[in-house]
Amino acid sequence: MYERVVELAKIRSDVLDGVKQATEAQHAKGKLTARERIALLVDEGSFREVEQLRRHRATGFGLEAKRPYTDGVVTGWGTVEGRTVFVYAHDFRIFGGALGEAHATKIHKIMDMAIAAGAPLVSLNDGAGARIQEGVSALAGYGGIFQRNTRASGVIPQISVMLGPCAGGAAYSPALTDFVFMVRETSQMFITGPDVVKAVTGEEITQNGLGGADVHAQTSGVAHFAYDDEETCIAEVRYLLSMLPANNRENPPAAACDDPADRRCERLLEIVPLDGSRPYDVRTVVEEIVDDGDHMEVHEQWATSVVTTLARLDGRVVGIVASQPQSLAGVLDIEASEKAARFVQMCDAFNIPLVTLVDVPGFLPGVDQEHGGIIRHGAKLLYAYCNATVPRVQVILRKAYGGAYIVMDSRSIGTDVSFAWPSNEIAVMGAEGAAGVVFRRRIQAADDPEAMREQLVKEYKAELMHPYYAAERGLVDDVIDPADTRSALIAALVMLRTKHADLPTRKHGNPPM
Repeated sequence: MYERVVELAKIRSDVLDGVKQATEAQHAKGKLTARERIALLVDEGSFREVEQLRRHRATGFGLEAKRPYTDGVVTGWGTVEGRTVFVYAHDFRIFGGALGEAHATKIHKIMDMAIAAGAPLVSLNDGAGARIQEGVSALAGYGGIFQRNTRASGVIPQISVMLGPCAGGAAYSPALTDFVFMVRETSQMFITGPDVVKAVTGEEITQNGLGGADVHAQTSGVAHFAYDDEETCIAEVRYLLSMLPANNRENPPAAACDDPADRRCERLLEIVPLDGSRPYDVRTVVEEIVDDGDHMEVHEQWATSVVTTLARLDGRVVGIVASQPQSLAGVLDIEASEKAARFVQMCDAFNIPLVTLVDVPGFLPGVDQEHGGIIRHGAKLLYAYCNATVPRVQVILRKAYGGAYIVMDSRSIGTDVSFAWPSNEIAVMGAEGAAGVVFRRRIQAADDPEAMREQLVKEYKAELMHPYYAAERGLVDDVIDPADTRSALIAALVMLRTKHADLPTRKHGNPPM
């Protein structure tokens, strides 16, 4: 028995050490090894590896002579701040991290374990796609991953961390998960690579230009977060996990809070101009309201006319959707609607209360928007809010016009509590546009049309757009001092902690796609 234990120790040592030359090549690219990445992700000494001694059984093309342990993927579980997390990490040093039958089976197993245990799953992706030598068996392995991604969706948090190439069908697994992190220069995602693009279209483009971190964080919206190095990226994954529940049956973890719940936010009176045409950065409003000004913005660089961020109020996690007047005046367009809808659905799936800060002039007009399907895409956000059963609180900061006001979690679609600042303007459209429609003939017939227009605009504002018009009709619950926004939100969310809402019995809805 002693001899067998010594033999086992030797095998494990060889597995952990890896091939020195391959490790050096990985480091030369500015990349960490799979085990170094896992060590950064989980608490020290907590990782328990699964199937470390697994080897492939494939033959042909010289594979039978090369059967390394782990088969190019490290799988197991550990803890992040004491909470269980499952993880798999492609090992680029072995077969370039390419997926074969044994490799896929290991991933399937750890995904099944995560679902059964009700704990988050983190994938550290750095692989060259399917192992071509194993043929269709490798493709079937991807199918098993996609099926489990879908089965786990909304059940456990799934986080994909892109730390190298991810091409072809392999890119669909991250797209099925809740969050995608990328590292600039070293990670890329695309369905067809630059060579195929050139052969088919004649376009020449680099890997990073086609599917790099900034492309997916700013243009496509595939990546939720992008960072300059792996260490920062993985540290942010740990922070995100601290904001998420283990599964859909639990609430997000609460944290101790030294920021007083009744703290007045006097700066809000200065941050937001009374003039609805003047821009401001809504992030400063968020930072003033939330605990210690700390929040984690999701999709920060994509669809910037709306801000989606995770934060805490009185130590409890909330998801905030906020119009961003600094970008396109805060309008809702195709991408902003998709971004906010996806965020609302994620929060609802994982029991995260929603706070919506509204300063929206409407949906973005234009031929491109209409032809691009703004009706269908805008309906995604409407569907997401209407379908959400978590506590929902709306705060109208300034403008709330037309259909965009309804979509941004108004009382009519089910928000639980609606507050408004004294600067609120809730209307079908802006006063200038409304006056031009309602009083068109009077303006045209006037001796001085411009003076008549100004007079009628003032009358319209005074009668239908004064700060208390909506409150008088029960469309908002209260008009509050902006400085009391933090305390009002916390009080409302405390009241809503025991909220219980049932959806109709059905297999699933049929949301607009």
